[in-house]
Amino acid sequence: MKKVDLIIKNANVLTLDSQNRRMGSVAIADGRIVKIWSEKEPSHGAVMIDTGTEVVDLQGLTLIPGFIDTHNHILNYGLLSDQINCSAPLNETIDDILKSIKVKTKQIAEGDWIRGYGYDDTLLKDQRHPTKDDLDKVSPYHPVVITHISGHLAVANSMALQLAGLNGDIENPKGGHFGRDSKGTLNGVLYEPQAIKPVTGKIPKPTKEQMIAALGNASKDYMAQGITTNSDAGVGLVAGIEDLDAHLEAAERGVNPMRTQLMIMHQHLRKGEIFGDYSPAQLDQELRDRSGGLARLDSAKMFQDGSIQGLTGALRQPYHSEPMIYGDFIHDQEPFQEEVLELHNRGFRITTHGNGDRAIGSILDAYEYALSKSPSKVHRHRIEHVQAAITGDLDKMQQLGVAGSFFINHVYYWGDRHARIFLGPERARRISAFKDAVDRNLIFTLHSDCPVTPISPLFSVWAAVNRLTREGRVLGPEQRIDVVTALKAMTIYGAQLNFDEQNSGSLEVGKRADFSVLNADPTTVNPEEIKDITVNATFIDGVPVYGQEKL
Repeated sequence: MKKVDLIIKNANVLTLDSQNRRMGSVAIADGRIVKIWSEKEPSHGAVMIDTGTEVVDLQGLTLIPGFIDTHNHILNYGLLSDQINCSAPLNETIDDILKSIKVKTKQIAEGDWIRGYGYDDTLLKDQRHPTKDDLDKVSPYHPVVITHISGHLAVANSMALQLAGLNGDIENPKGGHFGRDSKGTLNGVLYEPQAIKPVTGKIPKPTKEQMIAALGNASKDYMAQGITTNSDAGVGLVAGIEDLDAHLEAAERGVNPMRTQLMIMHQHLRKGEIFGDYSPAQLDQELRDRSGGLARLDSAKMFQDGSIQGLTGALRQPYHSEPMIYGDFIHDQEPFQEEVLELHNRGFRITTHGNGDRAIGSILDAYEYALSKSPSKVHRHRIEHVQAAITGDLDKMQQLGVAGSFFINHVYYWGDRHARIFLGPERARRISAFKDAVDRNLIFTLHSDCPVTPISPLFSVWAAVNRLTREGRVLGPEQRIDVVTALKAMTIYGAQLNFDEQNSGSLEVGKRADFSVLNADPTTVNPEEIKDITVNATFIDGVPVYGQEKL
């Protein structure tokens, strides 16, 4: 009989197992669930309890598997504390943003960089992007760059453009472009990373210790939302491969106690690069060894379009308000699918960002190309965001066995503007088509894409169940899903996407004791109240990592 370290009793246990059982008490030993009872009090003699066993009485609170967020940018989120918040509604106008920049110029030495994040041109009263001329008015002696809420655009002032060597003669890079005024002069708006990198490449990189501290601070916010497993959806996007060292050391030191899935940017896996000769198994083992077992390889990460909000998502039909714009591919199809094939043949799972339906079609064509040459039934290649997928795209995902991680929060934060500005009413109602995904038995999850939207699994569940927009409309009611399915999309489906369903995602005997305590049951409250449920505590391996003082 195994000695038990922790007993949780008098609980409303949502196991989210295949039978969706509701139980009453749980026993944990050595970080794993060893017994679950339907009764609120565990049966005497069923497990070994001594003076070292901790007993937690939840007094009817809800116990749920730890949430699994399969796509966000935790390192970037953690580093934002040193930047100016340019988001709306905090800033109503461009002048509001400029006032904050002007204040910052008085706090730092001339020549030091000023960074901001989160502006949204369509929420500003000006209804336009800031330009270099705007930024120059308040910061002629400091290089300035502020990023768009989508993360796919930025605006730089004249000094920043000069430091980057950008002038009116510069040609647009592949997969991006530079904004220009009517005379062809650069206006400071930078579209997509290929256009942004010349500027941000001149900014001093954060040190490894700064990144480790950022991960530690960010992980506290994530665990406070009940997250126990988290995926960084672009290791290499902040400081290059140094991102990876920070992640592994933060895990090994216990600064970030969450389980971490790492999507490694594909360029680091190319021949001649640092991991060019690695197999997935070798790279995964190195990540585990260097992180104390907390970090794992998720996939090779690629991009094939940008952001619909930035008019850079690749659409089959033009933008609703800009009939001459269709968006752009990041890669030409032939080299893109050849790189997909090379990674697939080496055994890597491939994760590709696709917002627009034309980009999603391109990704599926590349996956089909690879699978036709090297068939595999358990690849679980992924498409990220899947925002504007049409029915045929989802059919093809089903045919090829491709999984989807859906950015559901688009419905609330941008649904109204998708209908009015970007996609028009008919295409807008189909974004994040979850019911269609359920009907096709796809492996799919929900995600926040933090810091694009705030980290909150319960908010994402709420959004999937209600599909309410910021203005209170129901966007595509036929694509709503039930609460249990939405909860599974943040738990057991995420475990399946991570190839970890034997260890996590549901509360069952033998699985890791990763769970959260909620102050209400999401399956019984008014569906519109799900986002307001509080996470009282979070456990990893049966050890409280957040909220133990509340139990």
